[in-house]
Amino acid sequence: MRIAANLMGAENSSISSSQSENTETQLVLNVYDLTPINNYTYWFGFGIFHSGIEVQGKEYGFGAHELPVSGVFEVEPRSCPGFIYRCSIPLGRINMSASEFRTFIETVASEYHGDTYHLISKNCNHFTDDISHRLVGKRIPGWVNRLARLGALCSCLLPDTLQVTTVKQLPEYHECIEDGSESLATTTPRDSTEIDDADQEKHLLPPTAVGGEVAFVKEAHK
Repeated sequence: MRIAANLMGAENSSISSSQSENTETQLVLNVYDLTPINNYTYWFGFGIFHSGIEVQGKEYGFGAHELPVSGVFEVEPRSCPGFIYRCSIPLGRINMSASEFRTFIETVASEYHGDTYHLISKNCNHFTDDISHRLVGKRIPGWVNRLARLGALCSCLLPDTLQVTTVKQLPEYHECIEDGSESLATTTPRDSTEIDDADQEKHLLPPTAVGGEVAFVKEAHK
């Protein structure tokens, strides 16, 4: 009886340990419309889209600001401010603990500074495509970033006014927090037409001077 009890205890311990090590989670691409025109062009495989990667209950995206620090931010899934949610696309499953993923995304954030954002060569969709390829070895659907590829071939497809407006709808402020699990920062998106000289000065203000819904990811220091 004692031997049986010991064996049962060991088996339960093994099951418990196995369950605690099971950190498999779904990787999802959330796609947003930047313009209502997408309702017509989407069916032809063409449109202007923003995308974010959803994993472990948070969504991660890449946006522009004027500082040489992380432009990677997190929001509630399917709720990125300033954009219209369109659809979600499962990309695959990963087996990473929350702390392992945090280390991973902070490392990636050091490669995606806000001042390096470029609508054609390094935009939010390049970011999600990179994350997907690194984690599950899979690229995001081609239609999501088709505009950038076409623009690279023919820059006249994207006038400067469109490029500025698209970038300025993304977060503009950054704050580094020592505790990676609670990185904070902030701003609500605004249209580029609202930016004037006073707003340019506001870029120099500390992030806490403005409230918002976006939290920037602290980048890992090399």
